[in-house]
Amino acid sequence: MTDQIYDVTIIGGGPAGMFAAFYCGLHELNAQLIESLPRLGGQVGALYPEKQVWDVAGMPGATGRELVASLKEQMAVAPVDTFLGETVKNVVKEDDGTFTITSEKRTSHSRAVIIALGNGAFTPRKLAVDGAEELEGAQLSYFVKRKADYAGQRVAVLGGGDSAIDIALMLEPVAKEVHLVHRRDQFRGLEHTVTQLKQSTVKLDTPYLPRALKLEDDQSVTLALKKMRSEDEAELNVDQLVVNYGFTSNNAALNEWSLDLAEERNLIKVDSMMETNVDNVYAIGDGVTYPGKVALIATGFGEAPVAVTALAKKLYPDKRMAMHSSSMGISK
Repeated sequence: MTDQIYDVTIIGGGPAGMFAAFYCGLHELNAQLIESLPRLGGQVGALYPEKQVWDVAGMPGATGRELVASLKEQMAVAPVDTFLGETVKNVVKEDDGTFTITSEKRTSHSRAVIIALGNGAFTPRKLAVDGAEELEGAQLSYFVKRKADYAGQRVAVLGGGDSAIDIALMLEPVAKEVHLVHRRDQFRGLEHTVTQLKQSTVKLDTPYLPRALKLEDDQSVTLALKKMRSEDEAELNVDQLVVNYGFTSNNAALNEWSLDLAEERNLIKVDSMMETNVDNVYAIGDGVTYPGKVALIATGFGEAPVAVTALAKKLYPDKRMAMHSSSMGISK
């Protein structure tokens, strides 16, 4: 336990939390960032290191790994205290208005809090087919860490959303053959991405639903497929399966904290300054809601400086805050 009182504690080290930390450093706020994972980057860094990101201005097609690396470089310009591998167990608002933050490893104190947890803990929606669990970590994966691992392989990607399409297109240049298996003829991806898919060499196996898996003697996998609204069946033999049916996520940890946060559809409600119903508690990123909210990384990047600037003005009403980085005398 320490007697130090931080100006700001940022809980969550994904892209939005990292950018908020950078902005705290720019305003010379005494801040700490706490992340439960052993590395920064959140879901983007852990699940999609090689997936291209297109919704960040000025970094067209950067991979998740490249985006996180750039954010780390940016944070180094105006560093704050960063604690990795710590899960926040409780946040208590004290009678004097400060907050006591308890993690697995220590207790700290802060005058304001920014919650940047995204959608919380995330787990992939599993392939509900007998034998799938036994293939996990070998022939079956739920995300792609290194596309080079699929070089020269025959790959089947299961799913029909943006992420599944992105994975198929990402693997197309390195894999020997890529199939996209989806239970509908239509895809849920953005129109531009779907157009790219149809112009690619990715083989579309639609509308089929996986029914069974068989591990062959040569360690390849035969996928039994059932055509939707039909008695027709098909088989597909590949070397690797990548399942992308989305992820379930929850912020159950928030419910254990001693903060009575207003929620809507399990998202934290905030005002135009990103402040919650609890004074000096702000929230940003995919885990928040307000009228017009769009769940994009770019949106979280916009919310971070709004929250930091608002709380800085509350903590230091007489301090002149530079509003633009160009006026802060930053140099690399």
